[in-house]
Amino acid sequence: MYSEIAKNKRNSYFLIGTFLIVIILLCWVFSLAYNNPAILYLGVGFSIIYSLISYFSASSMVLAISKAKPIAKSDNPTLYRIVENLSITAGLPMPKVYIIHDTAPNAFATGRDPKHAVVCVTSGLLELLDKSELEGVIAHELSHVGNYDVRFMTLVVVMVGILVLLSDWFIRFAWLSDNGDSRGGNMQGVMMIVAIVFAILAPIVGMLMQLAFSRKREYLADSSAALLTRYPDGLASALKKIDSDTRPLEAANRATANLYIINPLRSNVKGSGKSWFSGLFSTHPPTAERIKRLEEMGEKS
Repeated sequence: MYSEIAKNKRNSYFLIGTFLIVIILLCWVFSLAYNNPAILYLGVGFSIIYSLISYFSASSMVLAISKAKPIAKSDNPTLYRIVENLSITAGLPMPKVYIIHDTAPNAFATGRDPKHAVVCVTSGLLELLDKSELEGVIAHELSHVGNYDVRFMTLVVVMVGILVLLSDWFIRFAWLSDNGDSRGGNMQGVMMIVAIVFAILAPIVGMLMQLAFSRKREYLADSSAALLTRYPDGLASALKKIDSDTRPLEAANRATANLYIINPLRSNVKGSGKSWFSGLFSTHPPTAERIKRLEEMGEKS
């Protein structure tokens, strides 16, 4: 587990570097296509500013989009004590606790590091699960915090968002201009085609990276939660109940879906019957596989 935490921290820096290289290449290609170096400087400058703003405000934006409300210990002593006790066991600072008033059972964690972490659950989750199951879910979310998944996935979301924005802008400008034919000759026309293809592919590759990272992080958080509670069957039972509930989470959207313990979008709740190709675009690994792994851990313990 500790090696995975260290790996996550290293991957965070590697991820930033990789995405910055892709962003710089995207801006550079379009600066060549338009024969305008200012595009490169403006694109990179915007990316840096946008990254900083998004990184520090991402949690607040996610909580606002999710319509989550903070609670004190007196509002829900049972939930608060579970979070508090598991935080102590995990050696983590006590995170802020939020509730989404929605009948669909689900939960997520966010924050750029353990000192600024938030654990959020829906009211439907509190009604559906018993104590051991709720402890499994909270341990899973705290594992995301302790493993620095919250920082890692925040960076992924921010970087993918930049790629999508820049690509969309460049493609719109490319279609609106006649730059390739009237001002730059054949070579500039070729560069424009290359730029458009790159602008289309860059965000797709970025989103596939985001989804792949998200799926891997879920398996790690499940294992870490089982280690934390010493009762993998609790989380396995919770996943079964959440997965079998077909009520959609009203506040969920594609931007925040990867944060939840199980994909909150109704069309993806079951996750059955998916092809290998469609599985590439899934934010979560198959729930049945996660449950199987946890039950195997329970049999060995």
